[in-house]
Parts: sequence; structure tokens; C-alpha cells
Amino acid sequence: MYEQLKKAYQQMGISEKVFTLGEKIENGLVERFSRIDLVTEYNQMKVLHAMQEHHLAEAHFSPTTGYGYNDIGRETLEKVYASVFRTEAALVRPQITCGTHALALALFSNLRPGDELISPVGKPYDTMEEIIGIRPSKGSLAEYGIHYKQVELLPDGSFDYEGIRRSISDQTKMMTIQRSKGYLTRPTFSVSQIGELIRFIKKLHPDIICMVDNCYGEFVEMEEPSEVGADMVVGSLIKNPGGGLAPIGGYICGTKACVENAYYRLTAPGLGGEVGATLGLNRDFFQGLFLAPQVVGGALKGAIFAANIYESLGFSCVPDARESRHDIIQAVTFKDPEKVIAFCEGIQYAAPVDSFVTPTPWPMPGYDCDVIMAAGAFISGASIELSADAPMHEPYTVYFQGGLSYHHAKLGILKSLSRLEEKHLICL
Repeated sequence: MYEQLKKAYQQMGISEKVFTLGEKIENGLVERFSRIDLVTEYNQMKVLHAMQEHHLAEAHFSPTTGYGYNDIGRETLEKVYASVFRTEAALVRPQITCGTHALALALFSNLRPGDELISPVGKPYDTMEEIIGIRPSKGSLAEYGIHYKQVELLPDGSFDYEGIRRSISDQTKMMTIQRSKGYLTRPTFSVSQIGELIRFIKKLHPDIICMVDNCYGEFVEMEEPSEVGADMVVGSLIKNPGGGLAPIGGYICGTKACVENAYYRLTAPGLGGEVGATLGLNRDFFQGLFLAPQVVGGALKGAIFAANIYESLGFSCVPDARESRHDIIQAVTFKDPEKVIAFCEGIQYAAPVDSFVTPTPWPMPGYDCDVIMAAGAFISGASIELSADAPMHEPYTVYFQGGLSYHHAKLGILKSLSRLEEKHLICL
């Protein structure tokens, strides 16, 4: 059986040397993977309980068109999300195009001219810069007279509590807390750390809204930031919670007041959450959410496998091979643009879709430099599927994530390693 497996990998272009290294690394991760399985099992029960609690039925899969009045599937889906994330309300819609759109919706709906937004975790993700107005852009928060500050993290990656205290003014309305690292090599924050930060902020000013960008973090831990005090958690359905089946969409879960504001911003004053046809997508949304804990567990194992294999070859990884995990992203620093490109080529060549395509850096909208992306996915841009991307600047770090199954993530990493070896960029 082992020889048959080795042969199958050889048919996928994996040399015996690379395969053997992969097996050695994997054999050392049995106990770590077992702990992930426990978190996956807990989250599976959480999601299943929410669906049963709200009496999910086949009738909820029926499509609606036009205004989408009385869409019982949409209404039940939002109740299920609110139960899963332990919030008062939820907004889950296909009209939200991506995670960036969901975050913009949460910000614009809950901030008004003269308000102040603070990031207590340093620089936000690149696409947030134009939303906020850090980089001038049409329609930014800055154009609406909403002010912005950020408090840098301390050198060890922890929160600068004294700096946060000093930054708060009478105009401060919201804190935006990015859970994942984005295109940075700082640690991702655990739910426990986020809860500590929120408690600190609320003790100073209870009325400040704490919003968490939850992208890439859903179901990685047993708790979500909304269970430790966040007023809103925001994310994309083509990342973790869509389970690889949601073809579009985003969510905002939080207090009734925050979510209602988002409803009226998404549609129009007077309409709110009563409109918005789901066009037959409810089944994919429900089934994707049901599968999400298993899919996230597999992606998490893939990230850990990647860190262990690349760290064994001398590359710097964040998180490193032994650290606890709080999102599905694995950063590997190559300090060489050719190695970044080769890594992404390997990921693309392992894809089920467009495996014959070679990715190249290009000026993507929302970024201030060329970006290379490898993503041969069933859902375009779905980063819960096997994918990798990197901004083409120093220190030339690639960000790997996803894989609808652990074994596909494992193949992607072995394929990236093979590509680096083929181009004589590493020596095994």
C-alpha cells in the first residue's frame, strides 16, 4: 500500500527524495494533528447544534428572486450564524462580494463624519488602506471626515496598552482589530489575546465599538472573538466559514445595533434586512458552513506541515513549526523573488483547476506593489482552497493557506518544494 501511495505521488511529479522528506515530517506531527482533530470535532458539534436549534429544513434551500421578501432560508441562515458565533444578530449575504467589502460595510455603517477609528494592532491589511484613506481613494472613510489613528505593536509583537490608552479621544468610536497577520510577519492574535485587549478598551470606554477582522481565523479555535467581547466579527464566505462551497458572500455577526446599521448600509434606509434575494445559494451556504470545521482542520494541518518542512530546510516561518495556531495562514520568508515565484508555481501546478497555468506577478487592484497569486480553485479567489500569494517586495515572504483537504494541502507543499528543486533554488 505504501509503495502504491509513493507511486501515486510520483505520477503527480513528486520525486522519491521529496516524498520521503514529507513522510518524515508528517510522522512527527501525529500528536499535533490529534489535538487539531479535537478542536474540529468541537466546532462540528457547535455548527450542527445551531442548525438543529433553528430547525433547518429542506424548504430553506428554495431560491428567491427579485426583492427576496420572506426568504425563510436567508432568515434561518442568519439565525444559525448568530448562534454559531454567539451574537445577538448576523448579516450573511451573497450581495457582499468579499471580505474587504464586508469590512467596508461594517465600518461605513457604524461610523459617522467626525468619528475616529483606531487600529490598536498596527498597520491593517493592504486592501484596508484605501477603505480607510491611508492611501487616498475615491469614497474612503477619510473623504467622509472620519479620522484614523494606529498604534504600533511593541517590538515583541504584543499590544502597546499605554499607547492605546493615550490614543483614545472623545471622538473615538471604533477599534478595528485585525486577527490575522495580513502581509506582515507579526504573530496572529489568539482569541484569548483579543479578549484581553477588548476588556482593556471597554474598561476605559465601554461605548467604543470593537470590531474584529476574523478572516482566516474562523473555527481554528474553540471560541470566536465574539465570545470574548467583540461587538462585531467580520469575514468572507469564500474563506473559512464557506467550507469551499459558498461561491460568494460575507458575514457580519455582532450586536443587534451594529448589524442593523450594516443592513441599512447594504441595502437602503427603510429597507434594511427585509430585502436581498439569495438566488438559490442557501444550500451552498448551509452545507459549506456544515463542512467548514473539517475543511479548516485540514487547512490548519497543511499550514503546520508547511512550517515544519520549510523550517527544516532553514527558512524562517511565521508561525514557526512549534507555535500555537490562530489562523490558517503560513508565512515563509525566502529573501529571494525567484524562490517566491517558484513556490507559487508549485502550488498552482498542484491545483485541480488551471494546473497548467503559470502564475506571474501583476499590479492587483488594492495593492501598492505587484502581487503573485497561485489559486487554481473551484471558486475564483477562494483562499480556503489551496492557494498562495506574495507581495513582490522585501523580505520576499510568501503566504500559503487553504486546501479543501489536508492531503491536497500536503501535495501543494511537496509540489512547491519540487519546483524549487527543479529550478536549482534549493538543494535537498
